[in-house]
Amino acid sequence: MSPYDPSAFPAFAVTVDLVVLTVRRHALCALVVRRGEPPFQGRWALPGGFVRADEDLAEAAARELTEETGLCAHDPVSPAPGNAAHLEQLATYGDPGRDPRMRVVSVAHLALSPDLPAPRAGGDANSARWAPVDALLNQEGGFAREDEQPAQLAFDHARILADGVERARSKIEYSSLATAFCPSEFTVGELRRVYEAVWGVVLDPRNFHRKVTGTPGFLVPSGGTTTRQGGRPAQLFRAGGATVLNPPMLRPEV
Repeated sequence: MSPYDPSAFPAFAVTVDLVVLTVRRHALCALVVRRGEPPFQGRWALPGGFVRADEDLAEAAARELTEETGLCAHDPVSPAPGNAAHLEQLATYGDPGRDPRMRVVSVAHLALSPDLPAPRAGGDANSARWAPVDALLNQEGGFAREDEQPAQLAFDHARILADGVERARSKIEYSSLATAFCPSEFTVGELRRVYEAVWGVVLDPRNFHRKVTGTPGFLVPSGGTTTRQGGRPAQLFRAGGATVLNPPMLRPEV
């Protein structure tokens, strides 16, 4: 008989939490849900949920992403279809007191996509919304609307959100991840506004154009033009095959 006794060890649960980022109205925004059940009932939180017994972490994160946004996850080294989002594992959070219900370890994931649809609440959430990350991370994770007071995000989600935002900010320096915020075909100006929104800076248009078009494999002309931004027709590009940028797009010091 095996000496192993499962009852001798305390039970704990595993969850996935999602930092879902998009650019809306030229601002970097994150998806948050208002919790409809204890603990932290009525507080805003990142979307997520418990990992089911028959799924691995990637499957759980993809399921939660679909339930909250209607998007599917795609392989980060392959082009994303129109209804897919970049999804990658962010970090693991296991402070013993992070969840008052029991010992819960959360494996957070980062999701990025352009033009995300209006969010819909699911699971134990009773509403969902997009909010600028600067507002969410101010006042220790609080933000306010006209009808509510600022309040800290539930659990340790302010820390998880901050880690996800910093991951996105750093990765667009040396990888082509910024194109995950763009439609399949985009202008250099639209890509520049992604960098400006994620980094929170204003970039020189001419210098930016020279850098991104001169970086091997970063952008590929699609052959078309658009006037959707107003003014003269602008050349359309799509993401090239490069996943690592050389030279990198260094973040300006602020």
